[in-house]
Amino acid sequence: MAEHAVAGPRRSYQTMLLVVAVTAAGFNLRAAITSLPPLFPDLQARLHLSAAALSLLAATPVICFGAAAAFAAWLNRRFGEEVVLLAALAVLAAGLLLRGAAPGVMLFPGTALAACAIAILNVLLSSMIKRRSPERAGLLIGIYLTALCVGAIIASLISVPLYNASGGSVRLALGLWAAPAALATLLWLPQLRYRPARAARLARVGVPVHVKVYRYALAWQVMAFMGLQSLLYYAALSWLPTIFQDRGMSAVAAGNLLALMGAGNLAAAWIVPVLAHRAPSQRALVVPSMIAIGVGLAGSLWAPLGSAALWVSVLGIGQGACLGLAIFFMLARAPDPGTAASLSAFAQSAGYLVASAGPLELGLLHSVTGGWDIPVALLLILCGCALVVGVLAARPLMLPGRQNATRVSETGHASRAI
Repeated sequence: MAEHAVAGPRRSYQTMLLVVAVTAAGFNLRAAITSLPPLFPDLQARLHLSAAALSLLAATPVICFGAAAAFAAWLNRRFGEEVVLLAALAVLAAGLLLRGAAPGVMLFPGTALAACAIAILNVLLSSMIKRRSPERAGLLIGIYLTALCVGAIIASLISVPLYNASGGSVRLALGLWAAPAALATLLWLPQLRYRPARAARLARVGVPVHVKVYRYALAWQVMAFMGLQSLLYYAALSWLPTIFQDRGMSAVAAGNLLALMGAGNLAAAWIVPVLAHRAPSQRALVVPSMIAIGVGLAGSLWAPLGSAALWVSVLGIGQGACLGLAIFFMLARAPDPGTAASLSAFAQSAGYLVASAGPLELGLLHSVTGGWDIPVALLLILCGCALVVGVLAARPLMLPGRQNATRVSETGHASRAI
């Protein structure tokens, strides 16, 4: 009895520490990125960046997401999620500090370093949640996505006012975001005690029997949905403030609209994973979410400027819902934490490389055509493609686990190998 009485408060304390750590890490997954687009015109002028360089800066985080995510599963097997996540937070803080200390030299290297760290966090936070608290996976994903959205909102809101208040200090505007990353690193330290032994890590990720998820059509469908919804998100994130400024808005107002998009992300991201967790199929969530993205993009460009807040809100809600679904698919379509880590690494590494075309596409097409009509029309076509693969990924199927036993879904169907 006494042992049970002590175990209860201890588990509650451990759960609280986990929630705090996940929340702090989640806060830093977008703030370093969403703080940049509202400052693009000023950065271009102050740092003498060409239009091509600015497009490359917009695409750099997503390219790094794809490149670094491929190593996440290996790092997980070698060191364990808790250790790797701590190191990633420390690298994130260092990259942001370097970017702020010497923006003329370190803008691209610092952004790339920070983005690589975020990529590892993106992959391993989900698989750690599945291992540590599978019964609360939907809730914990909702919590960390909520923190992610809050970080994105705050960064979008204060980047331009902070830049103006500091007399146009690029160093302060960029380097400020190292502080919350450093705090998250400290808050993550207690999680090191929960890392499994090396033998346990190897067993749960499937060594020597390791699932090659890329052999299965379901994994490609999850990856395609992850990549296309990310492409749509980062294309809007990178260029929406510029689109509104080209339509006659001030930089502050455009930054506020980007924050409103983040608020829409927040409104959907915290509840969609919970709803998805309760349903065997998520098709009823995929369809309206992707339609909302398409409607929001069209309204942001072609509707009267006075109604921009409405369309940006719709866009943000669709984006948040699709992000929550993409993360959920990486867990729900895997029967064990090791397969989830492999699927997450595959979906995010390949998916973010697909997504990197979004910021580049919008920036370069705008430079060539001199307008936004053609670039946004192409995004709407990609919305249709994302809707198709999202419906496929939403089916109640399961990848085979590390014992190569194909899990059959409630409909009696199994994922087929390609």
